[in-house]
Amino acid sequence: MKLRTLLLAATATFLTAPALLASRVKDLTLIDGGRDNQLVGYGIVVGLAGDGDSNAATTLRSVANILQRYGLTINPNDIKAKNAAAVMITADISAFLKPGSRIDVNVASMGDAKTLQGAVLLQTPLLGADGRVYAVAQGPVAIGGFLGGSGGAGGATVQKNHPTVGTISNGAIVETEIPATVVRNDTLRLLLNNPDFTSAARMADAINAQWPEMANPIDAATVSVRLPENYRGRDVAFIAALGEIESVPDTNARIVINERTGTIVATAPVRLSHVAIALGSLTITVSSNVGVSQPQPFSSGGQTVAVPSTKTDVNEVKGGFTVLNEPPTIERLAAALNALGVSTREMMAIFQALKRSGALQAELIIN
Repeated sequence: MKLRTLLLAATATFLTAPALLASRVKDLTLIDGGRDNQLVGYGIVVGLAGDGDSNAATTLRSVANILQRYGLTINPNDIKAKNAAAVMITADISAFLKPGSRIDVNVASMGDAKTLQGAVLLQTPLLGADGRVYAVAQGPVAIGGFLGGSGGAGGATVQKNHPTVGTISNGAIVETEIPATVVRNDTLRLLLNNPDFTSAARMADAINAQWPEMANPIDAATVSVRLPENYRGRDVAFIAALGEIESVPDTNARIVINERTGTIVATAPVRLSHVAIALGSLTITVSSNVGVSQPQPFSSGGQTVAVPSTKTDVNEVKGGFTVLNEPPTIERLAAALNALGVSTREMMAIFQALKRSGALQAELIIN
């Protein structure tokens, strides 16, 4: 009886395991018509304590234009504005945001300002791709770092992060709502974040299990969903219920290698054909030393001479040869490579060789 109970528990665990990999529809998709939009603007920051632009003509002209708004007509050539800098402001505005809502903005110097520490952004309109103003930004800039020191000849500076890039949290006020329509003719379209035919088919099946024959996968990136009769006129309630449905996305066999950081990321479906892997390395070390040759005591005409010497050592590590008989999973492949004692860089070379040999059934991406 105990054995039967354990077998039933193990079977139940196996059958429910795929559900643990499921994700909500709202986390896997974007509703067509509810996309974000990008905003950009050109502005001036002040209060830089002498670290601003070095009197660039564009910055001086911008400062003169700002002063002209307040009734002050000044020749740009008469301005000394090292406390100011020209910046570009960027932001993303989500759909359905109403006028009066606030969004975060990014501020980046476009001149030769040394730092934006202590900067305050003056009121700047943010434009969309259509040239219309959708938000207005203003406020103190937080850079999350610093730049200290005198620099120059004989000086030293200490820098943390990028002092010429900063953010203003809730620094822009939305002035114009971007129209968004997500339901057309009682139908909405789900756009997959990672297009895949299997993922689209599984998502449609999961939705049809809740509302039969309401979902239809159009292509690898799109699933069309019709509103059930009891949700007609209640779009928000249906989208909320739809987003909570869970679906199991499919994952392509892929290995991503970043040579700069030594990072390797592999997905579970990665497989290998029958293959043998050998690893060996040859290290040649050349060291140079400078000795001193001195004349004998009380000798005449002798002098001290520097005598260079070179030593060369060759160290060849015995190569290991490992045969992978059965098609392994990524876990077994990692265990086999670790058993060889390979480094991260050597592992990158092995993956590239496996791909060229045709034994690696996965996409290899090298950044």
